[in-house]
Amino acid sequence: MATTLDEVWALFREVAEAQKDTDRQIKQLSKQIGELGNRLGEFVEGLVKPAVVRLFQARGIDIHEVYPDVEVDRGTEGIQIDLLVVNDTEAVLVEVKSKLTVADVDEHLERLEKFKRLLPRYAEVRAMGAMAAMVIPKEAARYAYRKGFFVLAQSGETVVILNDAQFQPKVW
Repeated sequence: MATTLDEVWALFREVAEAQKDTDRQIKQLSKQIGELGNRLGEFVEGLVKPAVVRLFQARGIDIHEVYPDVEVDRGTEGIQIDLLVVNDTEAVLVEVKSKLTVADVDEHLERLEKFKRLLPRYAEVRAMGAMAAMVIPKEAARYAYRKGFFVLAQSGETVVILNDAQFQPKVW
């Protein structure tokens, strides 16, 4: 009986070691996937950034400045803006995703609600929002449009605004 019990304990130790190794591998893989996701986001942002001036100027918003990765921290509150494009009277906050979701749109709505309070130097500008992504499911695109956001998508080697000419963005 002692041999059988020893074998069982040995098996338990083997399984525990194998589980530790599996956990380590999963943690490493999760980190690599996260890094890949960040790189994909950077890639999409790299596509969108050069296009925003041209795109918004075509819509009558004369952009003068483009600020990537704007981070604001005011004590207990903060926001992060992927691309902030501005002129003297208008600002467009562009959120960039590899694949757009309805939840992303809701998060951007919250960001716009905080924008002027957390960046008071822009208190007097007409603030607008835009969602940009490589993959944009129709449901997410329609939702962003209904919430008053410009929707920017990849089209061939460039980026285009999907909103029709009659679209009027929501102003914060």
